[in-house]
Amino acid sequence: MSSKKKKSGSTPGVMATNRKARRDFHILDDLEAGIELRGTEVKSIRQGHVRIDEAYVQVKDGQAELLQMTVQPYDHGNIFNHEPTRPRRLLMHKSEILRLESKINEKGLTLVPLKIYLKKGMVKVKIALCKGKDAVDKRETLKKKTADMEARRAMRNAR
Repeated sequence: MSSKKKKSGSTPGVMATNRKARRDFHILDDLEAGIELRGTEVKSIRQGHVRIDEAYVQVKDGQAELLQMTVQPYDHGNIFNHEPTRPRRLLMHKSEILRLESKINEKGLTLVPLKIYLKKGMVKVKIALCKGKDAVDKRETLKKKTADMEARRAMRNAR
């Protein structure tokens, strides 16, 4: 029997999701990247002690960095525990980085992490090329979502 406590309602392998990203941005394209982690960061991420709500990706000098991602210090760590909000390098092919950099500079888009998950034992991040929504777009999205929920509820009650 496993003594690990599972989070209810979570997808297996998914450590963190950025729910604000889908509300605040139009997602145009997404891709997968690895993260360069140090020390006890992997153990802490596996425990689910990671936040990507305020995180974003910045491309400079031909490298992509994930900024403002918070990985809490490992519970059983010692004095060599990691720094919670340090910039973390993303592991992607050079051609992908150059393509993303050109799109960001050309159209004024941004890169936002959508989720952090495990794939074959490695920690991966799904990043998205996004365009920000304004207040009108957010209201329209909310109205559409509410209408869909009411329609589903009516169909379920009609049975």
